Amino acid sequence: MKRLVYILLFCALAACAAGANPSATAVENYFKALAAKDGQKAVSLACAQWEEQASLDADTFALNPATAENIACKAGEKDGNFTVVTCTGKLVLDYNGEKQEINLADRSYLTIEEGGEWRMCGYK
Repeated sequence: MKRLVYILLFCALAACAAGANPSATAVENYFKALAAKDGQKAVSLACAQWEEQASLDADTFALNPATAENIACKAGEKDGNFTVVTCTGKLVLDYNGEKQEINLADRSYLTIEEGGEWRMCGYK
């Protein structure tokens, strides 16, 4: 029995260590929601001060086919109340057959915890 407890504890700790940072996950999910044309979800993943921009982003993506390619984000340093997140991957939009790529590595993204959830809150 004691051995089983140690095995379960080890597995739980390993799962926690392997789990993604919630601030990074919020940014990944924000971009995936935009590509999936789920504007309501994108806005729900935004902080209060970013909701209007999230709505504008969602409107832009709603008009054009888009894909999220190889998006992976990781949390970095703190910037005041924000956690800075960096990402790799890209969003690809199709404007009447012309592809436009948005390289997510070109910016750093700000996240903040609001209402017990991590939220996308802009970029720098």
